Amino acid sequence: MNIFKETESEVQSYARSFPRSFNRAQGEELFDEDGIAYLDFLAGAGALNYGHNNAVLKEKLLAYIENDGITHGLDMHTRAKADFLEALRDKILAPRGLDYRVQFTGPTGTNAVEAAMKLARKVKGRETIVSFTNGFHGVSLGPLAATGNAHHRGGAGTQLAGIARVPYDGYLGKGVDTTAYLDKLLCDGSSGIDHPAAVLVETVQGEGGVNAASAQWLRNLEKVCRKHDMLLIVDDIQAGCGRTGTFFSFEGAGIKPDIVTLSKSISGYGLPMAIVLLHPELDAWKPGEHNGTFRGNNMAFLTAKATIDEFWSSSAFSDSVKRKGAYVAKRLQRMAENHGEGHFSVRGRGMFQGLNCVCGELAGRIAARCFEERMIIETCGADDEVIKIFCPLTITDANLTRGLDILEKAVAEVCAETDEMPEATEVFKLRRAS
Repeated sequence: MNIFKETESEVQSYARSFPRSFNRAQGEELFDEDGIAYLDFLAGAGALNYGHNNAVLKEKLLAYIENDGITHGLDMHTRAKADFLEALRDKILAPRGLDYRVQFTGPTGTNAVEAAMKLARKVKGRETIVSFTNGFHGVSLGPLAATGNAHHRGGAGTQLAGIARVPYDGYLGKGVDTTAYLDKLLCDGSSGIDHPAAVLVETVQGEGGVNAASAQWLRNLEKVCRKHDMLLIVDDIQAGCGRTGTFFSFEGAGIKPDIVTLSKSISGYGLPMAIVLLHPELDAWKPGEHNGTFRGNNMAFLTAKATIDEFWSSSAFSDSVKRKGAYVAKRLQRMAENHGEGHFSVRGRGMFQGLNCVCGELAGRIAARCFEERMIIETCGADDEVIKIFCPLTITDANLTRGLDILEKAVAEVCAETDEMPEATEVFKLRRAS
């Protein structure tokens, strides 16, 4: 449509990779204006873990609207908010032994991270926050300072400060415990690192390339935080809400962060919503000290509560995500072995996995070939070199298999073209051989 080209800002991104106009969606499928179905392996960049227009959530939402339920209420008390808080406390937090207060921030992930960073500095009375190579935490100025990606940082238009960046797990190679490096820096008065207020970490780095930290590394990181009187903030915006197989991505490591940020799929329906979970003793806010007009999306509270009731009242949903994740890992490993000549690799965990193609151009061609076969899938990583598997967690086994079949076919075809056209794709061979 010309209206987008004529009127919309150049900042648009996903529309460039998927140049169609969509007007309907259901489950794991998007339909364009010609009625053509596209298999969705993007899921709203993680905002649609339960699929498009989930029938259970839609029914409750329509009834709520029909009955003139509160839509916007600032931070006033409402029945929808109370119901969500009770479900979160009783079915998510209490069974996991987690004692958190809930802060409602502005409705995006970067709003939640801004609040978490601001609170950590307020509580500890220190400015520095430790973040990690390849981390991504949002594009407002606080989280952007903690983000590693040069493309996003370049859009700031100002200096980004207050962050000490250290290597993530695996960044310096296998067998190097980078938490020991962090501990060494903090023990050395001449390291140049001011005593941090907190450490901000993703257990699985999404935009950074689906880099998954080991459980032991996360436990070691928690120990370093306790040793040096720093708060541990887990950014669970992409990896949380079941994406790795458990509601919180850090559960398997047995750690208990001081602060957790959630957004994306916390509403369950793609409705804007973000929260910060914090230990009660850290709740040092004065009334209205950190606020926002849209921190009271009651329709999001309603669907968020419904997701907890529908998917997290037993272990069945979590078990299904783990089973599907094992299948994804098996298929990706087969692709790497059969088509990558030993230069592709698989990373991530649960239903948060990626195929590292080494070269961003190669990954881009594979994703474009998938789109030609009517599947939407994105790339991530420093050079967009990783194909990211990010379909709804509710995807049927048949469509999960179909999507991975499409991906495997695209990988095989693009690799074959690379081998047959060395004059046009020398960069692929150089990068794959490095």
